[in-house]
Amino acid sequence: MPTLFRKSKEIRNYVRIQKCENGRSIGLVPTMGYLHDGHRRLIRESKIQNDLTIVSIYVNPLQFGKDEDFERYPRDLERDMLICEEEGVDAVFAPSDEEMYPESPVVNIHIEGLSDILEGKFRPGHFNGVCIVVLKLLNIIHGVAHASAGDCFGGCAPSQ
Repeated sequence: MPTLFRKSKEIRNYVRIQKCENGRSIGLVPTMGYLHDGHRRLIRESKIQNDLTIVSIYVNPLQFGKDEDFERYPRDLERDMLICEEEGVDAVFAPSDEEMYPESPVVNIHIEGLSDILEGKFRPGHFNGVCIVVLKLLNIIHGVAHASAGDCFGGCAPSQ
């Protein structure tokens, strides 16, 4: 079973030891959980490219609008941990909302040409939320050699 981290400080320390003391390369696969075949593919690619693979599991409230399905988004950490174990993931970072956002973010990120197409066209603020959480994850899990989001940010749906 992969090591489960809930606190930023703990995952940072783990990464520091693995990278700095053990010289291992780190791959990150950021997800919102309820893992599916697209995530499995990204995990496998990360394992080929890196010595260690970390999967983050966090349903980010910033990428949901006020009348969207945040509360209904499927969450099953036990199931996700089993999938991570099957795929040989080394560690999982599954923080709480309080851990990720102890204060409301004061930054907005607008990506010209992206924020108004795909999900951004129908869900104002969606890509702002995605960019903020990915930036936070890369700052928390400092020293990542590769981050793999790939097709999973392109709208693939969880398999049943």
